[in-house]
This record gives sequence, C-alpha cells and structure tokens, in this order.
Amino acid sequence: MKNLTRILSTKVLLSHQKQVLTDVGLEVLESNFIQVEFKKFELKGIKDNLIFTSQNAVRSFLTHPKLEELKSELQQKKVFCVGVKSKTILTDAGFEVVAYTDYASDLAEIISLIYANGSYTFFSGNLRKETLPLALKAAVIEFNEIEVYETKLNPHKITTTVDAILFFSPSGVESYLKENTIKKELCFCIGETTAEALENKHIKNIIIAEHPSVENVVTEVKEYYYN
Repeated sequence: MKNLTRILSTKVLLSHQKQVLTDVGLEVLESNFIQVEFKKFELKGIKDNLIFTSQNAVRSFLTHPKLEELKSELQQKKVFCVGVKSKTILTDAGFEVVAYTDYASDLAEIISLIYANGSYTFFSGNLRKETLPLALKAAVIEFNEIEVYETKLNPHKITTTVDAILFFSPSGVESYLKENTIKKELCFCIGETTAEALENKHIKNIIIAEHPSVENVVTEVKEYYYN
C-alpha cells in the first residue's frame, strides 16, 4: 500500500461503505458538507412522464403524504431518471422506468431524440443544473418542474491533514472550498459534473468514479490505494 492513508469523505458514509476503506488500512474522516431537506409540494399538474435526476428527488417524491392515495394513477406514467440507484428505488416502488443514464445530459439527449412527443414533469432540487431544462426547451418539449427538495451548504473548517478527499456533488465541492483549500490532496469524485466544479477552481488532481455512485467512489479509492 502507498503511504497515503488518511482520507476525508465530504458526506458521512454508511457503515458498510466505510468498512470497505478501513479494511484496507485507510483512516477515514467523515463530515457532511451539505444538508438536504425535503420540501412540501403538491402533486398537481403532473404530466404523462416523470423525470428525476437525483436520489433526493426520488425519495422526496416517494415520501409525499398523498402518494399512496394517488399511486395507482401515478404508476401509469413512464419514468426517466439519472442513476441506477434511483432506477432501483423507483422500480421497487412499482414505477416503470423507461430509460436511465449516468448523467442528465445523456438523459436529455435520449428524451429529445426518441421521446420528444411526450410531456414531462421534472422533480428537482433548488441547486439543480440547467442541463436538462435547457435541452427540453431547445427540443420544444412540453414540461413543467416541481422543486421537491432543498440542498443547503454546510461549510466548516477541517483542521486535520488529509491525503485525499471524496466529493459527491458540485455543492459539496462548493461547501468544502468555502472554509478549506485543496493543495496536494487527491480528489475522488462521484462524476463528471462534480469533477468540473473542482476543475473550475483550477484543481487538477482528480479521479472520477467509473459510474456515479457512492459505492463506485469507495471502490475507486480502495483500488487506488490497495492494488
């Protein structure tokens, strides 16, 4: 194993995720740099197809107090989502996922090229990127948007020296950099959009997970240091 042994995760990992790293001798520090709050929203004006680009949007939607009452109606609608985890959660809840991709840009392309005749409701968060809405507008696709969760930055100073940092969202990057700097630390990113947030700050020492999930970030770290 290389000398680099102490890593910081910018979100608190699940116990089994952390275990993967500690089992190979890595010291793991954890701290939540963002906070997510589900919002109150109305399930009205829902179009024929549903779009989710984050797990938080999926979870907020599925915990809506009137979901059970409207479930049979909503389950008639087709679903398009980003992330295999979101796809699994939605499928387990009885929804038909027509297409899922790793990135919103890819999902927007599929919808624009193949499913442009449909109408869509996009369930989003307050810090969502413009990628999908701009693509739908450009393709003149009918859609509306319902904001179902809010991401709040939780910046704080890390005084312990670390050798690597795990980032899981652009907002996590933004929050971390409000109180901390990145010099020689290796940055593991959940995906390309998160990596871009670092690159925009002229940070180059970046490794991107093969697929955008927490598990894949953890696997990337393990393979880098252990193999």
